[in-house]
Amino acid sequence: MGRRSSLSPQQWHEIGMRRAAGEGVRSLAKEFGVSPAAVCVRFSERVNIQKTVAKQLADAETAVLALPVSEQISVRQLADELKAISCHLASAARVGSQTAQRLATLAHEQVGRIRTDGTVDADANTDNLKMAMTLTAGANGAAQIGMGLLAANKDSIAVAQIPQTSGLGRFYGSKK
Repeated sequence: MGRRSSLSPQQWHEIGMRRAAGEGVRSLAKEFGVSPAAVCVRFSERVNIQKTVAKQLADAETAVLALPVSEQISVRQLADELKAISCHLASAARVGSQTAQRLATLAHEQVGRIRTDGTVDADANTDNLKMAMTLTAGANGAAQIGMGLLAANKDSIAVAQIPQTSGLGRFYGSKK
């Protein structure tokens, strides 16, 4: 980890906003008393992501406004429904992953009951193995929503790096 920043989070936010507006790295660094490298490291990728998302939002808004009013309403309602579905799926994925973890733990415990030293009869071992297999299948099934979301979003990892102050970071789960 590097040393603690001499600037407050509010100052860094101001630098980020001004950088996103096109202000130069060197002038910002000089004004705030930090190195240009510190500004570049902190904001180069974030600014690019913010600009990309802002352009996408502007393009989408322009496209919506080109539609008749009745279709604009339909598009906005559909977008709201898609956001709600996304939130519900994320919640289902969270619960599913917790369930999968618990079932996997129970399956592991069941496997631990299988004896190979001859002290338990073969039927008991078969029952333990069947139970472990059933629990494992349940764990795999419970994990499917989360795995599907991860697979669908594997190319969107950079979006998760949007800082909390932008508003989008909260939506995409960023902790930064």
